[in-house]
Amino acid sequence: MRRRPTVKRRNLQRNRTSIQKAFSSLVMSIVMLFFFITLITSLGTGSVFSSSSINEASRNISSEMFIQIMGIENPYFTQSLPEDYNPPSVSATVFELATSIDPGDHRTLLGTELPGFSLFDGTIILAGEGVDYTEMPLESAPPMEVLLAESEAADERIAEIDMLREEMAGQDELENVVHIMHAHNRESFFPELKNVDTENENNANHPTVNITLAGERLGMELSKYGIGSHVNTEDIGAMLSERSWQYSQSYDMAREVLKDDIEDHGEFEFYFDLHRDAARRDRTTIEINGEKYAQIYFVLGLNNPNFEQNQQLMTELHERLDEDYPGLSKGIFEPPAGPGRNGLYNQDVSPNSILIEFGGVDNSLEEVYRTVEVFAEIFSDFYWDQLEEGE
Repeated sequence: MRRRPTVKRRNLQRNRTSIQKAFSSLVMSIVMLFFFITLITSLGTGSVFSSSSINEASRNISSEMFIQIMGIENPYFTQSLPEDYNPPSVSATVFELATSIDPGDHRTLLGTELPGFSLFDGTIILAGEGVDYTEMPLESAPPMEVLLAESEAADERIAEIDMLREEMAGQDELENVVHIMHAHNRESFFPELKNVDTENENNANHPTVNITLAGERLGMELSKYGIGSHVNTEDIGAMLSERSWQYSQSYDMAREVLKDDIEDHGEFEFYFDLHRDAARRDRTTIEINGEKYAQIYFVLGLNNPNFEQNQQLMTELHERLDEDYPGLSKGIFEPPAGPGRNGLYNQDVSPNSILIEFGGVDNSLEEVYRTVEVFAEIFSDFYWDQLEEGE
């Protein structure tokens, strides 16, 4: 027959259990303390919780996860989840919050360890044919002395655009529908420059033979389809120098120029900011029907409140381009946000505002012009289709 524990033994067991609970609570408290310290310090100096940061975080929550969260309070919501849906791992989520490392994305680990690997940050929202993370656009950021350095360029390009201007001068003036500008107006192309070191992408700059010629050509091509435009070719690089601003402030300067144009000409229906990629030729060129074309990449700002509308416009144009000219559009790219990155690109001005990369440093203007002609054709079809549907 078993003997009952004495009162003394029962008290000892009770005390031992209380000590174990207290110790476990202490350990958990220390772990949570370190977790919150890690979370706060990972935000960086001067970081605060703002509407943009909350919006950025919420965009990482899928609709399924949101329904799962709602289902905690009301299980009825979970009935709409797919049968094969698996809730995210709590441990993986906590680990990512504490370390900024996403177990499902190796770039978050390697990016802090390998020099230059951060160039592969960002998100490909819509990938064109054969496009992966090795095909993401590169943005050169030349020092101001390099940006403003004197360099030689082919005179025939200026003579060519002057001749086209004269031809267009006699045409009837159209109502302005599209605003075209160039926040990095001095972005040029090595085949058009003379006596420059082509090993360094930052050297592909020129005050006149640059991306603004593509912008002017786009305006001319659009007019052939009955779409008027205002093309701003102001030297934003020189304006930055006059104010002693940094190259990273190009979009701030461009915003002032854009606002002045709106004040002078009224609101536009569409806003295009034309750039050229810093990537090399093998990543920015495609052959279609025996002709070389500079590829297009659409860039979408992460902090843009018009995100969904602008993405919809870019998606529509990409799909139309891909249908008639497969591979010409590389898709839609969303650069990473963070210190030193713009993340807006003035796309908050309008839901119909887009940034387009035309080719790279090794493309010729002839190749860029071919792509400009195609883009004008595709956009005009889109524009007139939209008007017909709205009638």
